[in-house]
Amino acid sequence: MAEPRSKRPRGTLPACQAHRAGPSSRVRHSFPAAVEEGVCGVTSALLELAYCLQALGEYFDQSHVALPNVSKFFLHQALEERKAAEALMKYQQERGGHYCSKTIQKPNCEYAVGLMKALELAMVQWKTMVRYFEELYALSIENADPHSASTIKKQFIGPKIQKIKLMGDLLTNARRLDCSQDGRNSLGDYFMDRLQEEFRTGIEPCLPLQQCTGAAEALKQPPRESSQHRNGIGPICATIHCATMLPQRNGGIGAKVKQGREGL
Repeated sequence: MAEPRSKRPRGTLPACQAHRAGPSSRVRHSFPAAVEEGVCGVTSALLELAYCLQALGEYFDQSHVALPNVSKFFLHQALEERKAAEALMKYQQERGGHYCSKTIQKPNCEYAVGLMKALELAMVQWKTMVRYFEELYALSIENADPHSASTIKKQFIGPKIQKIKLMGDLLTNARRLDCSQDGRNSLGDYFMDRLQEEFRTGIEPCLPLQQCTGAAEALKQPPRESSQHRNGIGPICATIHCATMLPQRNGGIGAKVKQGREGL
């Protein structure tokens, strides 16, 4: 028999237990204190994740590792997580709450000295964040806050699930290439850095075949006539200009145009 909803444990949601309610705001409406504490704690967890990804990006940019595309990938992901934390802060302010600043802990990623370890660490971190957001979503439903539940589900849970799928694909390719796990750079690491599409952030991806075909068909179509062409001004001017540039031979186009001008 399942337990009642009210007695189910909260799990591992990093709710801010020391959260202090700010001054009363006129915009605050149906924003439970428990949800505000959960949003505050998840925001700090997002900042810690961004710090961890930034540390991984800086590691792969060192001279003895020399995987610049992998470094750019992790730094870009760190920037996205930081933007997600800022978006959560903005949402909290819109609902009349506030974020209480905390000390961001040092990331525990010293053991991730290889590409395989770094990818596994990133996937574990994103799985943890998805669990936090799912618990926060359930907490919002329990406290009758459908607005927070809808925002968390659409803007945060969905993108994190896509990132987990991305890390799974990268880990599969890394195992195929036998990438290093102990910090010893291998040929597989070099191939992943140079050939993996997700790591090549500086190169724009090619257009799909359908878009390329559509662009080619658009080039084949004749250009649309402007208003000047429709009223007859454009073609006459173009004809006179092109005819005057031709050599005036006997019976040629240039001579006929000249005779026409004299007749006018």
